[in-house]
Amino acid sequence: MSAPSPVPARVRRFSIALVGLAAAATTAAPPVALAAPDQVASSASPSGSPQPLDLGPAGLPESRRTTTLQPGVTLTRIDRGEADPSLFWTNEIAIPATTTSPDPDAPPRSLSDHDSAQAEADRLQSEGFTARVEAVRQPETADVPAGTLGYRVRVGNYPNQAAADAGKERLARAGETASSVYTGWDGDSSDRGPWHVDVLRIDPKTFTGRLDGSFGPDLYRRETTSQLAQAAGATAGVNAGFFVLDPASGAPGDPAGAGVYDGRVLSESTNGRPALVLHDNARGSAVRRLTWAGVATIGGRATRLDGIDRVPGLVRNCGGDATDSPTDLPLHDLTCTDGSELVAFTPDYGQGTPSGDGREVVLEHGVVTAVHESRGTTLAPGQTSLQATGDDTALLDGVQVGDEIPVRARLEAGGSPLATPRGTTVSNGGPQLVRDGRVDITQRRDGFVHPGDPSFAYGWFVKRNPRTLAGVDAQGRTVLVTVDGRSTQDLGLSIPEAADVARSLGVVDAINLDGGGSTTMVADGQVINHPSDATGERPVGDALLIQP
Repeated sequence: MSAPSPVPARVRRFSIALVGLAAAATTAAPPVALAAPDQVASSASPSGSPQPLDLGPAGLPESRRTTTLQPGVTLTRIDRGEADPSLFWTNEIAIPATTTSPDPDAPPRSLSDHDSAQAEADRLQSEGFTARVEAVRQPETADVPAGTLGYRVRVGNYPNQAAADAGKERLARAGETASSVYTGWDGDSSDRGPWHVDVLRIDPKTFTGRLDGSFGPDLYRRETTSQLAQAAGATAGVNAGFFVLDPASGAPGDPAGAGVYDGRVLSESTNGRPALVLHDNARGSAVRRLTWAGVATIGGRATRLDGIDRVPGLVRNCGGDATDSPTDLPLHDLTCTDGSELVAFTPDYGQGTPSGDGREVVLEHGVVTAVHESRGTTLAPGQTSLQATGDDTALLDGVQVGDEIPVRARLEAGGSPLATPRGTTVSNGGPQLVRDGRVDITQRRDGFVHPGDPSFAYGWFVKRNPRTLAGVDAQGRTVLVTVDGRSTQDLGLSIPEAADVARSLGVVDAINLDGGGSTTMVADGQVINHPSDATGERPVGDALLIQP
């Protein structure tokens, strides 16, 4: 995720019935037409009252407003905390993300070792700036010990963003690179807020609608969550998995990890990372660790597919196989490469398959109908194709029209095939947040530790950002959560805070989905949260939708 892109304070646009917790409710916002409100607790203490969120100091004011959107579906808005006078704006000296990257969530490089940070602060002091060095802590997770992640250098203490931006301009004139940041985004557990959390719960016992995923007309193009919801006639929805954004990393909009839609496997997994598995009746929702097991049988010989419906040679978030560089392990927001691959395509990919050197064969019902000595064609409904690049072009040597090449796109969980009948949705994500009711953040295993780059974990993991979470609670209900961030009125969550929030909402297995500027929740045709991009709601790769 990127250095925060703050949005101005805005009036909350949603008003439903109130359940008071630690303090009186905040002032009601202008109403949005929704179903009649209920008094439904999303997670309860032994006394039957909702448990406060495990977020910030104990005893913060918290209010909840819950409504029923359709049978079996409730929406709860939780407002927690209050304005914290101890928080302020400052300038953080940063090595920014590459200026040519179109990814607005690319984190800045702003941490270094102590001696380097102190030398930078001393140099700034000599130029007339009041600089300070601050240690950044790595919280303990399931596979990363607690410790000092690195040191940042900051300048100034400002009452608002405008003053911080003026300070940033003074630094720029002196040849320094800095960003304006709000200390409420640092992730300090003593911060008092505020936070705004929206929670959708789908109860399979009373749910009569359909829960599924949608990517729009094809994988290649991106649409906003509200556009996907409107096209499907959905009652509610949230953004879903990670996706390719930079054309240099593949096809924009393509899932960066597992993707299954109505039972069709259209994107391979980031091997070993968790994914959210859903069914259209909302029964049996689960978080599962998946691996890819796609196979094409060429000349009677089973040959492993490297992937499906993605640009050959580009593996976003890595987690492929041993021929990939620099790693076959998950590594978030990095694109691994492989010069020799065999990749399958369906008409869902886009208007045409990727073009370039290599070989491509077109199939219809598993029978070869065309052989091309370069890549790039248009697939008609019912057709598929195989593209080979580099040394793997030899795999298609001698293939002729009329040959049979069965292609099987399959995911596995725990070494066994994952059943994906019609009505199955799989959304990629990570890291894992909660397992069996306990916080269990697999930071390193899921690729959120970049060797030699502590700034990645700082910006993506430790700092607060908008987040989208999902999972299942002890009653078997699917839970979809969005948390706003990157403003002074919406602090957002660190990943450890996201895990604590999920657990305190009663979620027993939880996963982090795509967040940052992608975080969006739609209800009854309206975006009810505050997407953090300055341009408004971000087009995404796919969304999870609740239909009547």
